Amino acid sequence: MKFARAVHTWMAMAVLSIPPAYAQAPAASAGAVKIGVIADMSGVYSALGGPGMAAAVRMAVSDFGGKVLNRPIEVLSADSQNKVDVTASRAREWYDRDNVGMIIEGTDSASALALQKIGLSKKKITLFIQAASSALTESECSPYGIHYVYDTYALANSTGRAIAESGGDSWYFITADYAFGQALESDTSAIVKRLGGKVSGSSRHPIGAADFSSFVVSAQSSNAKVIGLANAGKDTQNAIRQAAEFGLGRGKQIIAPLLIFETDLKGLGLQTAQGLQFAAAFYWDLNAESRAWAKRYYQLQKAMPTSVQAGAYSATMHYLKAIAAAGTDQPDAVVAMMKATPINDAFAKNGKILENGSMVHDLYLVQAKTPAESKGEWDLLKVNRTIPGDSAFRPLSASACPLLKK
Repeated sequence: MKFARAVHTWMAMAVLSIPPAYAQAPAASAGAVKIGVIADMSGVYSALGGPGMAAAVRMAVSDFGGKVLNRPIEVLSADSQNKVDVTASRAREWYDRDNVGMIIEGTDSASALALQKIGLSKKKITLFIQAASSALTESECSPYGIHYVYDTYALANSTGRAIAESGGDSWYFITADYAFGQALESDTSAIVKRLGGKVSGSSRHPIGAADFSSFVVSAQSSNAKVIGLANAGKDTQNAIRQAAEFGLGRGKQIIAPLLIFETDLKGLGLQTAQGLQFAAAFYWDLNAESRAWAKRYYQLQKAMPTSVQAGAYSATMHYLKAIAAAGTDQPDAVVAMMKATPINDAFAKNGKILENGSMVHDLYLVQAKTPAESKGEWDLLKVNRTIPGDSAFRPLSASACPLLKK
C-alpha cells in the first residue's frame, strides 16, 4: 500500500511538472491540413506578394510531398483588397467553416494586426510575411503569431542606420498613412536621432496615391539630406518616379526607400532606380542555393521571386516540417517546434524564431545596379554587405512583448 501511494504521488507530481501544452499528447485533427493564403491579389502590393506568394506556398506544399502525417495538404487563397474588414471576415470564415489551421499573410499591416487578434482568439497560427509593423512582435505579440521576413525595426536599423552613419544626418519622410508607414517612420526616426541626426518633418499619403508632387515639394523645401520613403509597392515607385522629375536623388538630397523590391526596380527601370541603397531580406542571385530555388520558381511564374514570395515558401516548409516533427498539428506543439528549430534554407541563413515571434535572420545591404552593370532582365542588385540578424533585429532584452518574462 505504501509503495502504491508513493507511485501515485510521484505520477501526480510528474504530470504537474509537464508544461500545459504537452500535459496530454495532442491528437492530430481529422481530415486535410489546410493553409489559408490571404494577400493583396490585385492592388498596389500584388506584384511583390499577391498571386506569386500563393504560388510559392503551393510550390512548398508540392515539394513537401502534398501530405503531412498521412493527411493531404490543401491551400486556400483570397484577396485581402488591403481592407481590414475583408481580411478579418475571410479569416473567421476559414477558421469557423473550413477548419483552416494556419493563415499565411501577405497584406497591409493594419489587416495583419487584425489577423493577429483573430488568431489569438481562435488559438490558430498566423505566419506574417508581407506586413512590416514591429507591433506584431511588440505590443500586439501573440503565442500563435510568427513575423517571418522583416519588420520596421530591422528595416530602420539596417537601411536607416547605414545611410545615417554615412553622413545622412537630416531626414524628411514621405509616409504611407496607416500602421505600416507610421511604424516605419517612427522606427527609422528613432535610429536617426539616436545617431545624432534630426528629422525635419514628414508628409502622409493614402495607400494607392497617384500624385506625390505636393509631398515631393515639401520634402525638397525641407532641405533634408535624406528623403525617407516609408511606403511600399506602387506607392514607392510613384514617389521615386515623381521625385526624379523634381531633380531629387541625384544632387544633395538622396532618396532612401525603406522597403522596396525587385518588382519595384523592374517597374521603375534601372535608369531611374540606379544607385538606390536599401536592406533586403533575400535576393535571388545571392548564392548558388538561392539561384537554384529561384530558377525553379521562375519556371512557374516567369518572374524571379521577391523576399515576400521566397519567405512564404520558407515559412510554409518550416511549418510543415514542424507538424511532421511534432507528430501533430496542434498549434502549441507546432509553434514550440518551429521556435526550437533553426532555419537554414534558400531564403534565410542563421534563422531563429524568438519567444516574441520574431524570426531573426541575416539581412543584406544592397544597391540597384546601373543599366550598364546589369547583364540580364533580373540582374538588378549588387550586395554590398551582410547584416547579421542579431545586429538587424530588435533583441529580446529590448522587446516590450507582454509574453516575455521580465
